Amino acid sequence: MLDLLYPPLDWRDWRDDWPLASCSRFVQAGGVRWHVQQQGRGPVMVLLHGTGASTHTWRDLMPMWAREFTVVSVDLPGHAFTGTADTALMTLPGMAHAVQALLQTLAMKPAVLVGHSAGAAVAAEMVLQTQPSDRPLLVALNPAWLPIHGWAGWLFAPAAKLVTLNPLSGWLMAKQAARGDLVQRLLQGTGSRLSAEGVRLYKRLFGQPVHVRGVLTMMERWDLPAWSPHLAQLDSPVLLLCGEGDRTIDPLSTQPLSQRLMLAQHVLLPGLGHLAHEEAPTDVAQRVSAWVRATSRASPSAP
Repeated sequence: MLDLLYPPLDWRDWRDDWPLASCSRFVQAGGVRWHVQQQGRGPVMVLLHGTGASTHTWRDLMPMWAREFTVVSVDLPGHAFTGTADTALMTLPGMAHAVQALLQTLAMKPAVLVGHSAGAAVAAEMVLQTQPSDRPLLVALNPAWLPIHGWAGWLFAPAAKLVTLNPLSGWLMAKQAARGDLVQRLLQGTGSRLSAEGVRLYKRLFGQPVHVRGVLTMMERWDLPAWSPHLAQLDSPVLLLCGEGDRTIDPLSTQPLSQRLMLAQHVLLPGLGHLAHEEAPTDVAQRVSAWVRATSRASPSAP
């Protein structure tokens, strides 16, 4: 009965109005039906979005990076057009394993992992799960490596706890998002100023009960306080790009950690918020590409 309230998104209703839809395909791997977008040729770069987002968050960056990389973007489990995984796979390590299984099915070995917010945590866990000699470069955009505070944490943390107590919570929040200004307030609370198109895409997604349920399930299953100490084991190159005006995650919160990592570089982006890569895609794309090129030349063991 409850499944009737959470119908999966029908790609046929979305593909004519979805960014980079011509690059989309669906792949079955690890018990999950994945929505995957792919562009370009060259070393493999994998893009992992943050909580509540989807492949659309990379709509402006993907074509730029595709000039020098095979760029692969995915909807994480429970998000947008990717199916919900078994609850065991909705943990942070479980999601990292699931993405690894997808890449194995695609016969792709990433040279670079780029993650935004929660996607940066998935990317970091994937690096930690990889043998040191095979570890990809890691780019973390406004990484959610510590518990989220601010407006997003205030809104989603209690709702995530309710998801196991009230199966209707995802449906109710989606209905509120579709009718009111919840999404606009959430985006404003990130410290970012998005285009009207960016706001429209997020509002459409958050009006879908299955997407909201996936977001809440993920947040309920994650345990960042228990996971974050493992970051000290990152011993391969890491670039952290953080919007200076991020009101979701303190941009300075990861600086002490980055200083303890042997091969980490921490860069603040003035005038940008939590969704810096959507606000200034050209700047972010150029910074990442330049760092990858320089790091690969400087470190013979790097991918």
